[in-house]
Parts: sequence; C-alpha cells; structure tokens
Amino acid sequence: MKTTKRLDLALEKLYTAFQNNSLNPECCMQCAVGNILDNNDSWKHLSDQHGSTNLNYVGLVNQNLGKKFNGYSPVELLQIEAEFLKACGYQLPLHYKNRRPKNPTDKDVLFIGLSAVVKFLCKLDRLPDILDCTELFQYEIKNNSNTELVLS
Repeated sequence: MKTTKRLDLALEKLYTAFQNNSLNPECCMQCAVGNILDNNDSWKHLSDQHGSTNLNYVGLVNQNLGKKFNGYSPVELLQIEAEFLKACGYQLPLHYKNRRPKNPTDKDVLFIGLSAVVKFLCKLDRLPDILDCTELFQYEIKNNSNTELVLS
C-alpha cells in the first residue's frame, strides 16, 4: 500500500519508541506526539492542557499561519495525542484527579494506544487502517458496535 511521507516517518518513530521502551504517555517529550516531533516538547505550548484538543492563542496563531510540525498541523497534533491518551485509558485532559491507567508504561497499554494512533494517522491521510486485517482474512465484523480488544 502506498502511504504518505509523514505517515511513514511517524510510524517509524513510534515503532522505535515502542521497541526501545521510550514511550511514556505522561511525558510531553516521550508521548505519541513527542516522539513524532523528535522528542521535542514545544508542541505542548499549542494548548493549555495535556490531552486537550482546544488550541490556545499560540496554537491558533500557528494553525492560522498554516504551520506544520513534521507534516502535521497544530490541530492534528492535539488530536493525535488525545487519541493516544484516551486509548491508553486516560480521562482527558490529563489532571491528577482524572482517571488514568494503573501502569501507564505497561506494554499492553502502550500497544492499545499506538494502535489507536496508527488508525487515526491513516484516517488523517485518507488511507485504510494499515493494521486492519479484516481484508486479509476476508472477514467482516457483523456487529458494528465499538468492540473493545482485550489482551491477555
């Protein structure tokens, strides 16, 4: 399947972070977006709260100027991070009183989060989910409700 350059680069960085155990949802340099942006935390200034999809003044200025960070707009970056955190089990935005996973760096938690990010990145680039194997196995889920994958 033909993909975009930004998707290829993002997937490579996320794969490396996952394999090197350098993925941490609570660190702006090691979360999904932090890794996509080369372990840089400057993206956190686009919003007032980690996990929020609302741009602040700085974010709005960058968005309106058409600024891209490794191919992604400020709105897209916030959406990517929100997808990652939600799939990892966080209640958004991140706050010490909100729900969070017991072990945020557990490989199962991170894998579920990354799977959601990959699906969302593909959606942003108008591509089919590269992790979707229904076509490979020629199987379609009949109940189209949100089925949660439970890893054991």
